[in-house]
Amino acid sequence: MSGGPRIAIDAMGGDTGAAAMVAGVSRARRHDPSLEFLIYGDEKQVRRELAAHRNLEAGVQLVHSAEQIESSEKPSQAIRRARTTSMGMAINAVKEGKADAAVSGGNTGALMAMSKLALRTMPGIDRPALAALLPSLGKHDCVMLDLGANTECDAQNLVQFAVMGSAYARTVLGISKPRVKLLNIGTEELKGTDELKEAAALLREADYLPLRFDGFTEGDQLSRGEMDVVVTDGFSGNIALKTAEGTARFVTDLLRRAFKSSLRSKAGFALSRPALNLLKVHLDPNNHNGAVFLGLNGLVVKSHGGANPKGVANAVGVAASMVRNDITRKIGDDLDNFRAHAFANEAAQ
Repeated sequence: MSGGPRIAIDAMGGDTGAAAMVAGVSRARRHDPSLEFLIYGDEKQVRRELAAHRNLEAGVQLVHSAEQIESSEKPSQAIRRARTTSMGMAINAVKEGKADAAVSGGNTGALMAMSKLALRTMPGIDRPALAALLPSLGKHDCVMLDLGANTECDAQNLVQFAVMGSAYARTVLGISKPRVKLLNIGTEELKGTDELKEAAALLREADYLPLRFDGFTEGDQLSRGEMDVVVTDGFSGNIALKTAEGTARFVTDLLRRAFKSSLRSKAGFALSRPALNLLKVHLDPNNHNGAVFLGLNGLVVKSHGGANPKGVANAVGVAASMVRNDITRKIGDDLDNFRAHAFANEAAQ
């Protein structure tokens, strides 16, 4: 099969470089044989990894890149090397129409800076946001944004994030009218910053948008399944995400330690293994890997730097889903609708 989404891969991004990225691409291809790939990286290293995956003998084009972006590199430095690094070349492939989306596990700040410079923000978007799925107890995962792209946001930014996050939820989760909440220090209307209160007021009035604004939520409710999209600034969002990931690891390690504490505990582990395996699947970050930069004129997906092949494949799957569902157009349509109503309201006043 051919003719599916073409994904540009930064093979040198991530903690383990080409090994995990190529293995993840192979895994994604087994799941969806229609996918095609442009792989950017050191030719010698990447060819060595490709040789181990026969399903990548066709539908894959390797482009040599002698340089890569380091994890400690500042975004301002990375931008200067956009044309010569595997990350920059993958992003430029989207800009030039050679690829439908790009996937990288490299330096988040550099990826954001180069993506914004190359692809520019969509009309009506002041700042792109980083969005990802969080596991929840509901029927669906929960979309959360921003997860670190913008440390400070005003009310308009938060409203734009809500619009983009809702389009993401409709695309990935199949929810026609996602429930949206703003992350706050309390659920009462009087609590929070002026920016949060203003954003809440604007969203309450935007009942014409394909979303349902349900007010504020607190951090301890993120996994309860009571919302489909949670919106916040990148500073708070990144802290919340890292706290959730740390809590998941804590619970997993605590259970492992408890079940090794005695013979009775080991027997209990054997009886509880099916339930524990389900818990492991639910908490494994590789099953939720793939954060999307929303609001750009092109699709870029950030894979976790430490993702294993399963996680990389999941990130590729997210990119392919975004392409097939034309999320950029959906966000544009929603923004046009929002701006048209805002203009009409101003004219009427």
